[in-house]
Formats: sequence, C-alpha cells, structure tokens
Amino acid sequence: MTDLRVPNPVATTLQNGPSESTAPAIGQMPETSTPRGISAVRKYLLSRGNSSGSDRLFAGAMLLCALAIFALVALIAVELVTQSQLSWHAFGLPFFYRYNVDPVTHLPLFWDPVNGVFYALPFIYGTLMTSLVALCIAVPLAIGLAVFLTEMCPRWMRAPLSFFTELLAAIPSVVYGLWAIFVLVPLLREHINPILIPIFNAPILTRTLGWTGLFGDNGLFGGVNLGLGILCGGVILAIMILPIIASLTREVMNSVPNSQREAALALGATRWEMIRMAVLRNARIGIVGSVILGLGRALGETMAVAMVIGNSPEIHLSLLSMGHSMASVIANEFSEATSDMHRSALIEVGLALFLVTIVVNAVARILVWAVTRGTPARVQ
Repeated sequence: MTDLRVPNPVATTLQNGPSESTAPAIGQMPETSTPRGISAVRKYLLSRGNSSGSDRLFAGAMLLCALAIFALVALIAVELVTQSQLSWHAFGLPFFYRYNVDPVTHLPLFWDPVNGVFYALPFIYGTLMTSLVALCIAVPLAIGLAVFLTEMCPRWMRAPLSFFTELLAAIPSVVYGLWAIFVLVPLLREHINPILIPIFNAPILTRTLGWTGLFGDNGLFGGVNLGLGILCGGVILAIMILPIIASLTREVMNSVPNSQREAALALGATRWEMIRMAVLRNARIGIVGSVILGLGRALGETMAVAMVIGNSPEIHLSLLSMGHSMASVIANEFSEATSDMHRSALIEVGLALFLVTIVVNAVARILVWAVTRGTPARVQ
C-alpha cells in the first residue's frame, strides 16, 4: 500500500526550525504587512505639548459660569430688599394681611396711592384664586394627556401630539391675553357663565349648602356677569400651564420601569388597573412636583392675567368679580408710581412674589428628583 498521508507543516517546522527564506528577521515587519501611519488627532495631541494650563483655564471658566447663576439670584434679592426698605419700615409685616376702613363707605380700603394706603392682601388673594382655578382645570387634563401619550397613544400620533402640546408653552403670554379678550371673555360671558350661575344659585343648593358661602347671590358665581374677572384669569392660566404639567408628568411616567407594567399585566390586571397601580402610584410624587412647577408658572404670570382679571384691588368670593394679582399690579402701576412709597410698596410685592416662586420651584424640583433619580428613560 502507498502511504498517502500529507505531511503536517506545523510539525515539520517545529522539528526542523523555520527556514531562512520564510522566517522574518528579528525587528523587521513581514513583507506582506504595511506600516501603520499616525492619525491626525494623535499628531495634534503630540504637537500641542502640555495642556495643564489650558485645562485649568477651561475649568475656571466653567466654574465662573456656574457661580454667575448664584450671583444673579443674589443680586436680584439684594436689590429687591434694598428698594423695598421704605415700605417695609412704614408698614412692616402687616403689609401682607391688614387693611384700612374707608370712613365714608365703611368698606375695606387696601390700596390707595393718593392717600398713601398700601396693603397687598387683595393681590395675594387674586394670585392664589386664579392659580387655584388654573390648577383645578389644568391638572386633570394634563394627567390625562400624559397617560394617553405614554400608555395608549398610537406611535404615528405620539410625535405630532407632543409637538403641539409643547407648542402651547412657546406662545407669548401677550398673545394669550389678546386671544382671551376677543374669544375667551365673550365665550364665558355668553355661554359658560349663564350655565354655571343658575346651578350655583339653585334654591335647593342655597337652602342645603348656603352655610358654606359657596352658593347663592354672594357665592362663587354671584354678582355681575362681565366675562372679565378671576375665573377668566384662571382659565387662561390653565391653558398656559397645561403643557408644563403634561410634559413633566410624561417624563416622570416614562421613568417608571417596564417591569412594573409587565408584573401588573402578568397578574391579570387590565390596562386601567395597570396604569393606576403600577404607573400612577409609582409616579405620584413626581406628578405632584410637576403640578407645583405649574403652580410656580401660574403665580408669576403677568401680561395675560393683567389683560383679563379686571385690575381691581378688592376681595370678593365670587369668581365673576374683578381682582388683581401680584404680578399684574406691578406691571400696571410701576411705571406710573406717584411717590417713592408707592414704588417701594410695589417692589415689596415683587419681593414676596420672588420668594414664593423660589420656594415653590425648589419644592417641585425635589419631588421630581425623588422619583426620577437613577431611573433610565423608557424607550418608546
């Protein structure tokens, strides 16, 4: 029999050693390989030398940018405190809760620049009432919109709906004010208020719940129906804070892990039960934070509210009555202040609004951070 075995080249090489024709010399590259060139980035890094000085300069510039934010807030606070000292020394803390009585009409007198009477209680009341009305309208709509976008919206509709929702936040407030004057005020005066007034003045509700003060001629919908007033200001604020609350609520709901949803569905929960127990319950703190952020926007809104609230320094329970807000009184009267005391009182109102806004936004940020910390974003 002829031996047909093929010799193993590896074994032959190990036994006889590499041949001179095939073994590359030490320190030389094989003939089949090409030398690797130096990249342009490496050439730049090798040519620039030591960069420790430029790194320290860059770090210092970034630190300066960060500290500029703190300096800006501190300068605003110092200027407000300095410019409001005249009013603070004259009225003190009662500036925010007291009032005078008109000797002729025997009615409360809160704000009379001619006679030097300056008390901010009607502005605080108007700010709180319009913000409360705005939250009552905007929060259910915003949470419903966020749930739809996160859990139920078809993929082809998600991007356009999100775009138009965020577009509402980009519209200038003066445009909202103009729209409210020409559209919202006639709508409330001719269609909405005529429906609500008979309901809140119904005899059965007046007899049974009249003791609460919310029903009857002096209740929430008593007085003259002009369209302007606290209700109109609250509605326009609700439209303005709706995209803020909806966007933040959607972000918080997206941070809830998918495992929570899958676990609820695996246990037999329906879609609504899954959303209620697995999503909304886990995101409730962040949702509260988004609502408070919307409240901060409502507290500081100026032009749109000033155009529809009526600008009257009075306090009435009725939502149809005219009022004033802390931001609108500053915008309306600061350029026409009749005295240094008048100007100082307006600046003190601004100082109070500044402090309230900072506290509200800080609390909201903490609540949102408590939910979203360390949680990856949900992939849509």
